[in-house]
Amino acid sequence: MIRTRGVTKRFGRVTAVDDIDLDVQPGEIYGFLGANGSGKTTTVRMLLGLVLPTAGEVEVLGERMPRGGRRVLPRVGALIEGPAFYGHLPGAENLSLLDASGPNGPRRTRRARIAEVLEQVGLAGVGSRPVKGYSLGMRQRLGLAGALLRRPELLILDEPTNGLDPQGIVEIRDLLLDLHRTGTTVFLSSHLLAEVEQLATRVGVLSRGRLVLQDTFATLTAPTGATVINSPDPDAAVRVLGGAVLSRDGERLVVHGEPDAVNARLVTAQVPVVELVRQRPTLEEVVLAAAGPSADRIDGSGVNAGGPRRGDQARRATG
Repeated sequence: MIRTRGVTKRFGRVTAVDDIDLDVQPGEIYGFLGANGSGKTTTVRMLLGLVLPTAGEVEVLGERMPRGGRRVLPRVGALIEGPAFYGHLPGAENLSLLDASGPNGPRRTRRARIAEVLEQVGLAGVGSRPVKGYSLGMRQRLGLAGALLRRPELLILDEPTNGLDPQGIVEIRDLLLDLHRTGTTVFLSSHLLAEVEQLATRVGVLSRGRLVLQDTFATLTAPTGATVINSPDPDAAVRVLGGAVLSRDGERLVVHGEPDAVNARLVTAQVPVVELVRQRPTLEEVVLAAAGPSADRIDGSGVNAGGPRRGDQARRATG
């Protein structure tokens, strides 16, 4: 659905996106993670042909972009940063103008499709109200409605839950999961780990313009081969397990080995245990380990805490 090779974007002497290779397969929810200013929005704009790459190739739905834009874009729904609307016009009329502005928006079905997407995003009751009276969250919902208007094969969303309250975030998350279940591929750009963790089947991490991680969510959070133990008598546990203990933090021990085998040794030695689970890294731990310090953190000497960019791109990928 989306494939890039060596894509780079420079603005003068600033490299915003640096030699990235994205790989988004049909039917995935691809979580594109990165801090603000990491190059996510610039990447999204290049995918849609709104910004030309300085180097590299962009392919969307099997077509080179931006050359294939006239064939590709009618099949893609997109929401980039803050959506723009005519404030004096109602939400439904804004959507009607959007639908009429390009191909694949049949006039005979327009009214029904607009009603459907307004219902989907939770704006059915305010479609006739001028947009200037909408809150930030309502404008974001209307932008998402516009992205869904032509029932796209591929959704490209840049921070889609921006401005939404917690309940609104849950509603949009459920909507995206419903769309995914019906076959829509979703490319979700966000700086919110929790949002991506609850949606994505595959994750890419952008740090200072470089793709430092790309793999399936299941692989990134797979068991490490270690077991986490909480014991009210950690000293006894350490004596029994010996060299298998990898780390200790108070009553919490990380031990090399599978839970069944570790538990058997502790039970035999009558060591009390209140918790024993297979260790799995969280997405936050994986992302922080790959991305390093924040790009906007400056130490006392005025030097970027992340240091210079590495020459090699750390990349984990599965076919």
